[in-house]
Amino acid sequence: MATPMSADVLLRALLDEGLDVVEVPGWRTRNRNRQGPWGPAHGVMIHHTVTAGTARTVGIVRDGYSGLPGPLCHGMIAKDGRVHLVGHGRTNHAGLGDRHVLQAVIAERPLPVDDEATVDGNRHLYGFECENLGDGIDPWPDVQLLAIERAAAALCRVHHWGARSVLGHLEWQPGKPDPRGFAMEAMRSRIAARLGHGEPGPLPAPTRPKVSLKRLRAAALSNPQAVGTPVTYAGVITVEAALVDEGLLSKRYLDGHYGTTTLTGMSLWQEKCGYRGRKPGQAADGVPGADSLARLAKKHAFDVTT
Repeated sequence: MATPMSADVLLRALLDEGLDVVEVPGWRTRNRNRQGPWGPAHGVMIHHTVTAGTARTVGIVRDGYSGLPGPLCHGMIAKDGRVHLVGHGRTNHAGLGDRHVLQAVIAERPLPVDDEATVDGNRHLYGFECENLGDGIDPWPDVQLLAIERAAAALCRVHHWGARSVLGHLEWQPGKPDPRGFAMEAMRSRIAARLGHGEPGPLPAPTRPKVSLKRLRAAALSNPQAVGTPVTYAGVITVEAALVDEGLLSKRYLDGHYGTTTLTGMSLWQEKCGYRGRKPGQAADGVPGADSLARLAKKHAFDVTT
């Protein structure tokens, strides 16, 4: 799980990435936090506005419209490449989306098809609205595409995310078309190159992950105090992604090493399942058991083998 960045950190990240930032008055305290929690943060979402004219567009994303109060994003990226900051905190931009897509964003793997709308994206995703009519004809100036690339990379850099933590609204919620006019996979390749990670590469066929209980337990017991991030078993990443999605593990520790932090995250999950230590008052130990792992697998769409 990533703690959302403060307003000062957000502003500094965008400026450090070379962006021209416009601070719309009141943006630091304008949000929808009273409607629900903000965080943990898992990714960055890109939209188009279906509007023309920068001043008018800024007003809409700042104030919202009938039936959808503002702010409608954190920043609006205009055609001239300037980023207008309009909100900080929870904003009305993502709505409900696909939980499997969120799991893929957290794990930074290729996105599955979005076919449900059950997860609160406003809680977990930063949002950038981009000035464009969204009709497939209105052009995307190079300076605007560069600003989208830089803005998304700036947030990923702060949170130690890769380019697969960036998605379009059309990849999140069934029926949404935005952004229309450029391909999100191409944009992710640009972001990956800016972050120094190379291109995300071709999309493999989606598969349902499998986790061996025996190998996972061995990983948990091998050497959790090891320095660095040795990958103790590839299935650990699948489990860690589920723990991140539950808000029990920071995304920065999604590394394949069943270390002390992963032990703590799993122990918190075990306690949510009703398990405790052997002695009264003792916490769960974080070494996965068949029942607690099966419950995690059922909720987060992976299979458990012996």
